[in-house]
Formats: sequence, C-alpha cells, structure tokens
Amino acid sequence: MSLYCAHGNATADLGPQLKSLFTEALAKIGARANVLAVPPDQSREHSRAGLLTRYAFDYFGDKLKAVLPALGTHTPMSPRQIAHMFPGVPTELFRAHNWRTEIETVGEVPAEFIREQSEGKLNYAWPAQVNRLISQGGFDLILSIGQVVPHEVIGMANYTKNILVGTGGREGINRSHYLGAVYGMERIMGRADTPVRRVLNLAADRFLKHLPIVYAHTVVSMKPDGNLAVRGLFIGDDVECFERAAELSLEVNFEMVAEPIRKAVVYLDPAEFHSTWIGNKAVYRTRMALADGAELIILAPGVREFGEDAGIDALIRKYGYKGTQATLTAVANNPELAGDLSAAAHLIHGSSDDRFRITWCPGFLTRDEVESVGFQYGDVEAMLDRYDPTALRPGINRVHGEEIFFVPNPGLGLWAHRSRF
Repeated sequence: MSLYCAHGNATADLGPQLKSLFTEALAKIGARANVLAVPPDQSREHSRAGLLTRYAFDYFGDKLKAVLPALGTHTPMSPRQIAHMFPGVPTELFRAHNWRTEIETVGEVPAEFIREQSEGKLNYAWPAQVNRLISQGGFDLILSIGQVVPHEVIGMANYTKNILVGTGGREGINRSHYLGAVYGMERIMGRADTPVRRVLNLAADRFLKHLPIVYAHTVVSMKPDGNLAVRGLFIGDDVECFERAAELSLEVNFEMVAEPIRKAVVYLDPAEFHSTWIGNKAVYRTRMALADGAELIILAPGVREFGEDAGIDALIRKYGYKGTQATLTAVANNPELAGDLSAAAHLIHGSSDDRFRITWCPGFLTRDEVESVGFQYGDVEAMLDRYDPTALRPGINRVHGEEIFFVPNPGLGLWAHRSRF
C-alpha cells in the first residue's frame, strides 16, 4: 500500500506545480511498459484530469497504450470533445466504454450486505462489473484519474467509483444508483463513508486487488475571482489517498449557507452540460440549501436531451421527475423501469418532491417537453438576459430588486443549510 503524492490545503493553488508533482509520483510508481489511463469525460472537465492524462502521455510516451474515459452511462466523447479536454493526446488512443456490452462481471457482493447497507429496503446482490480492458487488458499500470467532490449517489466522487461505475456495467450501475437513491441522497452527499461507497470498496478489495490500479485525485475549487484552483493532489493505490482528498474536498467544496435560499439561479456551461441527466447536478447540489417553497432556476443553453442514453432518455420522458414515492411505485408496477434502476434513481434525484419549484431553461428542449417531465419551463434567452451569468458573482446577488443566490457551476461543490445537513 503506497501514497505517492499528498499535497495541498484549502488555500493552495497547485496549478504551476501540477505537472512536476504528478510526474514525481509517476516516477515513484516505477517503470511501466503497458499503461492504461482512465480519466472522466467532458462532464468533469474542471477536474484537470485532461491535463493529468496529457502529463501521463508526456511521461510514458508510447508506453501509454490506451485511454478509457470513465463514461458510465454517458454518451461517448466526440473527437472534438477529446481534442478540447485532452490536448496533445493522440485521438487513436481513446476507447469508448459501452456499459451494456463491453463488461466482465468479476465478482458479486452478496444480497445480505446490500440488505444491511440499505437498512432492509433492498434484497439483491451487487455484481462487480468492469470494462474488459480493465480486467483482461494485461496492463501493468491502470491509472485512474479524477476529482474528489461531493456526489449525490456515493457521497464523494472517485476512488473505486471511477472503475466500478465509470467503467462498470448495466446491472452494477443500476443497482448502486438505486441503493443510493433509496437510502437517501441528503444522507449521502458530502460524506466519504456511505452505503454505496462501502459496497464499491468491498468489491474492489475482494475482486480488483490483483490489478495494478493507482488512483490520482485532484481537489478543485473556485477562487474569489471566479477562476479555478487545484487545491490538492493525492495519488496512491489504497483508500488513504481518497480519504485525504475527501477531507480537503469537504473543506473547500462545501458551503454552509447562513439562511435557507429562497431563489437560486444555477448556470450550466454549454460545453459541459447537454442533458438533464448531467445538468440535474443543479438540483442535487443545491437542494439542501433551498427553503421550502423556494425556486430553483436552471440556465442551460446547451441542454438538448434528457438522458445521455437513448433508452434512458425514453424512460425519463415516459415517467418524469415526479418524486420519490411516485418513482418507487412506478418501479414496483413497471418492469421496464425496474429493469433500469439507474434511471429510476435519477428520477428520484432530479425531483424536488414538491418541496421547491424547479424551472428549467434549456437551449434545445421545448416547453411541452420540459413540462411533460414535471418541471416548469423558462425561456433561456429571456432568463439569460435577466440573470446574466457574466455579471453575477457566486453567492448572494441583487437583480432587479430581488435577492438571488447564484451558482456558476454546480459540479464544483455542495451547498446546504445546517437544518438539512
């Protein structure tokens, strides 16, 4: 068990040192001849994983044999997106993960453990599934790269999640997401030790220990001037690097608001967000800060679809974001939704359960489409004119006489009031 790098604190800005710190850690790992990099996709562009992957290519050269973005259920990256996020890394190295067909089940966490972690609500085993490049590729280093940040399904993103969900299979993703939804995301977000994390870590300890996986975790937050800073870099082959990163992330990515927010405006960068599947981070990450009866306005000029996957998109359109109980009932009564539990979990996560109003302002979805799934609709051009993201600062602003709380990127943090955390 080794910790190759542990640098940073709440005020650090490691940008100028990032390459040297990363390559020093790679040197400590030792010589490798057959390397696989597993970074996130463009929906986690701010993680700096694109840069770290480029630094890995600079260091290993032709010994970096493949790059497998941890897509989970997301749409494969386009050549344009790859070139933007991973400048200088040859496009031909990239492989597209298919969560339905390109996986191997390497073991199973027993139903008894899932029942215990779900407090008796679920009674299924959990299959540990990974892309066959992970399990059968013959690599002598699998470099799992990503950002530790609060997450709605597992509490804190990354570590074993990047492999077992990011390159996982249909059943593993579905059942882990549903476990998190049934347990309750407001009991999970911002916590390093959660039921889903325990399942994934147990699976990694039992079924992946023989693989040469090294985890490289960044912690990234926004500076007062609106620019981003890498606050920490933690690299290792066991849970310590994750725990160190999670501790720092909770310090820099979590904001406890003084009073519950009555009106929040969240901006989704069109280069990063093109679906409600990803864009509902605006809901997940702010919900614990919102007052009962509050309004959440989501400015989403790049959003053009509900699901990243055509099948999931169809399920969202059919069942909608109608709340926890409605979704649980739909799962019980409809085999097609019961067969895609990650979609069901997402419907729970994306609903306010009628506690606050959600107004979606998408660039490419119609009023009828938005209202049909249970959201209110706002015209994106009119809303961008009223709430100009380039003129707002993070946090409290006054716009045309009203007080709003502005979030320029929900993927970078978690907001809560102490009454709900």
